[in-house]
Amino acid sequence: MQESIVFSDDEISLMYKRIGENVKKYRELKEMSQLQLSNAMGYNSVSLVSAAELCSDGKHFNLEHLYKIAKILDIAMCKLINT
Repeated sequence: MQESIVFSDDEISLMYKRIGENVKKYRELKEMSQLQLSNAMGYNSVSLVSAAELCSDGKHFNLEHLYKIAKILDIAMCKLINT
């Protein structure tokens, strides 16, 4: 029987921060603004993308967001999740 694995809040926060950094990196490589990405995702403002890229106020991308972003940026979703 396997022992329980403990995940710290800091570890989870770091993962979300790295995902946000990856989204920003690939968005900028495609020369796309936060507003352009937000609009392509179906949002009218940059609030989600801006906050989630910085992982501020506990905001982060969920799987649906990452799926849409990967499709919009024409990259494999694993590139966004790679920490």
